[in-house]
Amino acid sequence: MFRALHHVLPRPSGRVRTCVLLALLAVTGIAILELVREQTGTSGFFVGLGLALLPVAPLMAAFRWLGRAAPAPWSLLLFCFGWGACTAALIAILANNFATEWIAAATADASAADRLGSVAIAPVVEESAKAAALLMVFVFRRRHFTGPADGFVVAGFTATGFAFTENILYLGNAFVEDLAEGSGVLDSVTAATFFVRIVLSPFAHPLFTVLTGLGFGVAAVGARRSRRICPPLLGLALAMGMHALWNGSSHFGDHGFYLVYACVMVPAFGLLVWQAVRIRRNRLRAVAGELALYAAAGWLGPAEVPALASMPARSLARTLARRSGGRAAGRAVARYEADAAALALLRNRARRGGPVRERDFAGRERELLHGLWQRRATAGPALARAAVMEELIPPWFDPLEPADTLDAAVARADVPGPRRTDLRRSGPWTPATPAGPSSIRPCALPGGDGVR
Repeated sequence: MFRALHHVLPRPSGRVRTCVLLALLAVTGIAILELVREQTGTSGFFVGLGLALLPVAPLMAAFRWLGRAAPAPWSLLLFCFGWGACTAALIAILANNFATEWIAAATADASAADRLGSVAIAPVVEESAKAAALLMVFVFRRRHFTGPADGFVVAGFTATGFAFTENILYLGNAFVEDLAEGSGVLDSVTAATFFVRIVLSPFAHPLFTVLTGLGFGVAAVGARRSRRICPPLLGLALAMGMHALWNGSSHFGDHGFYLVYACVMVPAFGLLVWQAVRIRRNRLRAVAGELALYAAAGWLGPAEVPALASMPARSLARTLARRSGGRAAGRAVARYEADAAALALLRNRARRGGPVRERDFAGRERELLHGLWQRRATAGPALARAAVMEELIPPWFDPLEPADTLDAAVARADVPGPRRTDLRRSGPWTPATPAGPSSIRPCALPGGDGVR
C-alpha cells in the first residue's frame, strides 16, 4: 500500500519542505519563548537569556572549526540550532511535564515522580527530539551529511540550541528564587546554577547528542544495510544512557555529581575532542589525496592541492583574494574551496562504498567541477600564492613539470579531463570520459601537459 501511495502522491518539493520547516520553527519558537517566560517571569527570562548566551558562541565556533574542511551551509546549521532551541525544547518540556504529572498521579509520590522523570523519561524524550533534526538532515540534505564530521557538527549545533533554551529556564527560575529569598550574589542559587551549567558542563548536551551524530555519520559511509540502521540506533541509545547517568548523578549521594563528572564526563569529553581532531585531520588528508587525481587530470593546478588541504592556507588565500579583488573575489575563493573539498569527499566516499552509496556520482561530480572551472581564474592564483607563502610547496616542486611524469597510480585514476572545447566556453560542459567510482580507466590530459 505504501509503495502505491508513493507513486500516486507527489513528493513535496524542496521549497515546500523549507517553508513547512520554517513555519514549524516559528510556531514552536513563539510557543517556547512564551512558556519559558511564564515559568520564569519577565525579569527571570531576560536574566536567564543573557547568561545562557555566554557559551553559545564558543560552542558554535568549536563545531564550525571541526567542519571547516568541508563546511556545511550556515542555513543548515542555523536550522539545526533553531530546531534544538525551539522545537526539541518545546517537545521536551511538554512531554517531561506530562510524564512527571502522570507518574505522580499514579504513584502519589511527587519526589519519586520527579526522580524517575529526570533519570528515565527526560533522557529518552530529549535525545529523541534532538535526533529528529539529525534524521531530517540525513534524509533530506544527504549531500551535506557525508560522514562522522558532519554528524559531529550537526549534532553539536542542535544540542547547543537545546542547551541554550534549557539554560534560560534553569537560570531564570534560579534568579526568581533568589529574588524571593533575598539571597546575596555569592550564596545565590543563580550563581550555583551558572557555575554548574555554564562553567563546569556547557558541553553536556552536545556531548550526549554527538554520540547520535557519530552514529548517523557512520551510517552515511556504510555500504551495507546493517551499517546504515544499527549505528544511529546505537548512538542514540548511548546518548540516552549517558544523559540518564548525568541526570541521576545527584541521586548517588553527596559526592555523586563530582564522581560522575570526574570519572565519566571529563574523560568522555576528552575522548570526543581527540576524535574530533582526528576526524578533521583525516578529512584533510582525504581532500589532499583525492584532489591530486583532479590536478593530474587538469582541473586544478598542482600547487592548489596542498593549499586546499591546509586550513591556514585556505584562510590566507581568501584574504589575498579580498585584498586584490574585493569581497566578491573572497567569496569566490571560499566557494571554490568548499566545492573542491566536497568534490574530494564525494570521490572518497564513492571509491570506498561503490555506486550503491553514490548513485548520482557522475551528476554531482559534473556540477562541482563546473563550479570549480568557473571560479578557477580567481581562486587558482590566490591558492597557489598561499601555498608558497605557507611553505607548503616542497623544494623539488617544478610548476612546469609535465603532468605525464606524475605518479603512475595517479595517472591511472578514472578522473575525466576537461576537453579543449571546454577551455573556450563558459557554459555547461561534458566530461571527456564517463565518470564513475567503479570504472577505472586512463585519463588523457588536454595537450599532454595539463591545464595551466
